[in-house]
Amino acid sequence: MRHYESSVLIEAAPEAVWAVLADASRYPDWDSGVTAVDGDIVDGGRITVHSAASPGRAFPVLVALDPPRLMVWTGGLPLGLFRGTRTFGLDDAPGGATLFTMREEYTGPLLGLVWRTMPDLQPSFDRFVNGLKARVEECRPGP
Repeated sequence: MRHYESSVLIEAAPEAVWAVLADASRYPDWDSGVTAVDGDIVDGGRITVHSAASPGRAFPVLVALDPPRLMVWTGGLPLGLFRGTRTFGLDDAPGGATLFTMREEYTGPLLGLVWRTMPDLQPSFDRFVNGLKARVEECRPGP
């Protein structure tokens, strides 16, 4: 198994973070790594993510939700030859903040071959979590 992961402390409650995270059509407004998301984030739904890291390719994924704590995207090749599972976790942190973690694990018999052809996604993971933090914190009500 291989993976990428990035975390950030967001100064807002999980519900406020979830409101931004669940609005996929707005991702390009705050994450320069996502060019578009087709479809709506609903439990058991299907969305298609268009990414700057892989221009010209779209990634259809199935969605599982447990708002406002967990979102999981799963996609890959048929027969489990290669699979990516991205988990978005929102955990309570001191002072009413949220620890947000995004992790994607890759598995399957073709993992070695596919991994060698993938770009380094760590910068895009870091950009996503930091963009989410900035968007949530700029939208929260002031004192």
